[in-house]
Amino acid sequence: MVKERSMMSHPPISQSYNNDLTDLQSSYRTTYRMLQKVQETAVTRGDKELINGMISDVQYAIEWMRTGICPGNRRGIERRAAYQREKLMDPSQMQTYIEQQHRLTPASVITEHQRDQLEHALSQLSSRERECYELHYGMCYSFQEIASLLALKKGTVQYYLQTAQKKINAVM
Repeated sequence: MVKERSMMSHPPISQSYNNDLTDLQSSYRTTYRMLQKVQETAVTRGDKELINGMISDVQYAIEWMRTGICPGNRRGIERRAAYQREKLMDPSQMQTYIEQQHRLTPASVITEHQRDQLEHALSQLSSRERECYELHYGMCYSFQEIASLLALKKGTVQYYLQTAQKKINAVM
């Protein structure tokens, strides 16, 4: 009973996040309106350029917060509704694969040192190599599925995975 009361006194994290996001969006909209007013009174060309840049930045942030998608990305994976298929993952999810390769501790246990090693190894990969590596070893996608998802050839996916594995082996 005591637990129920204490839990009821704090809003769920998602509700708190939504409230904070709403406040942030409101703040950006207010800033946008203020910048528009300042833009009207700007005298020098330099001031106008600076204010236009600020307005553009604020509009970009507002759009990103509104949609949850990085504005302006119209190529590659962005064009293929990645945000609908994308799954966030922690480097520790790669632990199972690393364990098989290097015979580490049981899959249910990962030390802080191992987590740091894994994060460092993954940081050495290019964004495309890491994307292929995580999809294949972290989410068990086949080469063909990754190729379709990223609009690549199957052989290109294999190449990225081989290169990624070499880099990881060099670091680990």
